[in-house]
Amino acid sequence: MSGDRFIEVPYRMLPGETLDALLEVFVTRQGYDTTDTGEGMRGWVAQLKTQLERGELLIAHDLKTETTEVMTLAQWRSFGRDLADDEEEG
Repeated sequence: MSGDRFIEVPYRMLPGETLDALLEVFVTRQGYDTTDTGEGMRGWVAQLKTQLERGELLIAHDLKTETTEVMTLAQWRSFGRDLADDEEEG
């Protein structure tokens, strides 16, 4: 059942360097300008960690593709809806 495809991974369970790497991929994929913060990538990573602490971002593991990535709450919710739609069609 595809509803079980994504699981949320508590960010505190990840080793620091793994979390940093995931956040850097998120920054790159979202197209953030790393010159904005004055600290480059490190500045964005620090900001994103704050958002994780506030629950505005989360780490999701896709069991189907075996990938782990950072998502916004909106992305997480829309993934859930998309998966529910897929189940109804199938």
